[in-house]
Amino acid sequence: MEKHILVTNDDGVMAPGLLALVQEMRELGNVSILAPDRNWSGGGHVKTLDRALRVKEVRLADGTPAFASDGAPSDCVALAALGYFKEPIDLVVSGINLGANLGHDVTYSGTVTAAMEAVIAGVPGIAVSLEAVEGYIGEVDYAPAARAARRVVQQVIENGLPQEILLNVNVPFLPDEKIRGISLTRLGLRVYHSRLDERIDPRNRPYYWIGGDAPTGVPERGSDVGALAEGFVSVTPLQLDLTAYRALTDLNTWQWDGPAQPLLQTDVFALKNSAE
Repeated sequence: MEKHILVTNDDGVMAPGLLALVQEMRELGNVSILAPDRNWSGGGHVKTLDRALRVKEVRLADGTPAFASDGAPSDCVALAALGYFKEPIDLVVSGINLGANLGHDVTYSGTVTAAMEAVIAGVPGIAVSLEAVEGYIGEVDYAPAARAARRVVQQVIENGLPQEILLNVNVPFLPDEKIRGISLTRLGLRVYHSRLDERIDPRNRPYYWIGGDAPTGVPERGSDVGALAEGFVSVTPLQLDLTAYRALTDLNTWQWDGPAQPLLQTDVFALKNSAE
C-alpha cells in the first residue's frame, strides 16, 4: 500500500529545499505538503495553544498544490497528524533545511523538532539538512541532498523505525559524485560563537541582538560533524527519552531531605545496563 508522506520544513513553504524534497518523495508515496508560511529557523519545538492556527492553500514553483500555516513547523505536523488531511499520515519528512543541524542544533532547529513532533504523534520522522558554505554565492543545488533523503526514507519505509526514534540527516555541500556515502553517527560537539549586542533605540531605550559568527564543530570520527567534514551523509538516530540514566543512579546516593523513594537494586542494574 502506498505510503502517505507529509513534507514540511522550517524555511517556509516556498523554500526551494522543500520543493526538491517533494519531488523526490513523490517517487516513494503520496505526498502532502503542510509547512509554515514564513521562515521559522531556530524556532525550536513549539506548540501553539494561545491562538487559532490559520491554513491557506498555495502553489509551489512547479505548480504543486501545498498548504501554508501561520504556525511553527511542529504545529504543521500536529495539524496533519490530528486530521487536517483526510488520509492518515504514515511518515513525516522535514526539510531540506539550508544549513546543517548538528550537535546541540537539534534543540533549536524547527526542521528537527518537526520530526520530533511526528514521533510524539506515533509517526516516523526524518529531518534533512544541507550543509551551508559560508561565503558561497550562487544558486544552491538541493538535488543531491534530496536524492540522499530519498535513499534514507526508502530504508525507513522498508525497515521501519523503533518507537520514539527519529533520524537526523545532514548532507555535505557536494555534488553526487563527491559524496562518499552514508555514515551512521552520534551527535557531535557544536561550538557556538554567540555574542550579545546591546544598542539604544531613538527613544533612548536599550535593546539587544544575539549574534556572532557562525557556529563551528569538532570533527571527531563517528560524529555528525566528523562525517560531514569527511564528505559523508550523516544519519543520526535521536530518541525523545532525554533521561540521563547514569546521573539518575548517582543522584540515588544523595541524602535527600524528607522521605524519598529509593531505586531498587534491580532498577539500578537495569539503568546501568541501559546507559552502557
